[in-house]
Amino acid sequence: MALLGKAALAMWWEIDAAAMGEFAHWHAHEHFPERLGIPGFRRASRWRQAGGGDGVFVMYELDGHEVLSSDAYLSRLNAPTPWSVRMMPLHKGMMRSQCEVLASRGAATAAHALSVRLSPTRADAADALRAALAALIDELPARPGLTGAHLLRHRAPPIAQTTEQKIRGGDRVADWVLVVTGYDAAALRALAEGELSADALAARGGTDFTHALHELAYSAVPVDMG
Repeated sequence: MALLGKAALAMWWEIDAAAMGEFAHWHAHEHFPERLGIPGFRRASRWRQAGGGDGVFVMYELDGHEVLSSDAYLSRLNAPTPWSVRMMPLHKGMMRSQCEVLASRGAATAAHALSVRLSPTRADAADALRAALAALIDELPARPGLTGAHLLRHRAPPIAQTTEQKIRGGDRVADWVLVVTGYDAAALRALAEGELSADALAARGGTDFTHALHELAYSAVPVDMG
């Protein structure tokens, strides 16, 4: 098994603790059903920051990158519900990457996840970095404590800034995204401090690293919304 589809939307932001309860209710009971009702949205998953804190990581798995510029999706982004309009300004430091899937093995959801945001050091280093990470992804899911590994690369769709983006004040993007899932948080932590540490990834041709550990809050597919 691997990611459902050939594209993914990966997002990180922070929600103040005082607003987290309403945010979680809105996100689970309005936002997920809305997004999973759009053709091409295959699965939605939300993780919270490991060990507590305000961080949120969300990933939508998509049939293909064209879903991100589809009329059905844009109609939702440009006509947010009143509840969404109230919640969007609470998304602090939004990082939103509209990605194609470069490599994917194993489970996309598990109790724990490690996300790594990075870039190649140079354009001519991209192929070597991709090959090195793809080789690692091939064998990571079989390790004790781990279940899946996925490599994504941002590619902006040819669309104008949406109403939701304007409400949030604009979004930043992560260039490449590596997501590793597992049932053992310690195994993911060891990976972040070892083979996927900043030093190790720099030796493979990467730069601009942001590591984060997450705990699964909720995952659903369209049939769950019925």
